[in-house]
Amino acid sequence: MLAFYADHFVLPLPPGHRFPMRKYSMLRDAVVREVGGVELREAPRADDETLALAHTAAYIEEVSTGQLDAARQREIGFPWSHEMVERSRRSAGATIAACRVALEQGIAANLAGGTHHAYADKGAGFCVFNDAAIAARRLQRDGSVRRVAVIDLDVHQGNGTASILRDDPTIFTLSLHGEKNYPFRKEASDLDVGLPDGCDDGTYAVALASALDTLFDRFDPDLLIYLAGADPHEGDRLGRLKLTMAGLARRDSMVFEAARSRGLPVAVAMAGGYGNQIEDTVAVHTQTIMLAARYHAQLAAERASVS
Repeated sequence: MLAFYADHFVLPLPPGHRFPMRKYSMLRDAVVREVGGVELREAPRADDETLALAHTAAYIEEVSTGQLDAARQREIGFPWSHEMVERSRRSAGATIAACRVALEQGIAANLAGGTHHAYADKGAGFCVFNDAAIAARRLQRDGSVRRVAVIDLDVHQGNGTASILRDDPTIFTLSLHGEKNYPFRKEASDLDVGLPDGCDDGTYAVALASALDTLFDRFDPDLLIYLAGADPHEGDRLGRLKLTMAGLARRDSMVFEAARSRGLPVAVAMAGGYGNQIEDTVAVHTQTIMLAARYHAQLAAERASVS
């Protein structure tokens, strides 16, 4: 399975900053060490034309040239830097690349991405450019797909994605998130499922199964973009849910099985994760990549048996 990375663009964050930037390099190291069957490639860079499929020209210019004022930088959560710009462009590029590979091989991954709080004209919540919205529209513009479903299982609602894609009937947005968690003013996705604080493995699985059934009853996609957030984990300091590692493995497997049973390609992005121990977040992301790699091997074996 191919997985794309951009963790070598490290943001120069101030001491004590709460964003776990180290998790990306730790994840790549863990994949190399623990997961077989994964080929790592450097993420390509999304150009202005591609970013403009989901963002305003004015916002792209502000980000690219360092014109974001202090208030807009605070809303994003990062101070502006050249590294921020390059990493954000490559995060979008990685999801696009994962989508393209998934169309050929069934599945591929971005070892970052899932920046679902970015709006068309602003960033927020540690998200600069909205990689899922950009990738969906890039693949459509290229003529590779007509209809895309974004399955967002980060613990926080994908408000930016919902806003950007609100009036687009060719892209379906599903968000399964903590009802009382950030963002406190939710946007309207095509399907929103709010979960109570303390939601456990069983309750989550029932909610996800119902949401997936509803998605496929209402929409017939050509491609799935899956945001596999680590923050529903019980050890996440911002998540407020109580999913175990086993529960998160079940979550990932349910998405992959939904794709397999319908013959749909799926691109996976990591989205959020803010564990009390950064190692817990990395373990969740690593488990997702491991399950994705196993799924890729299963698909390859099925293709080989047919041929």
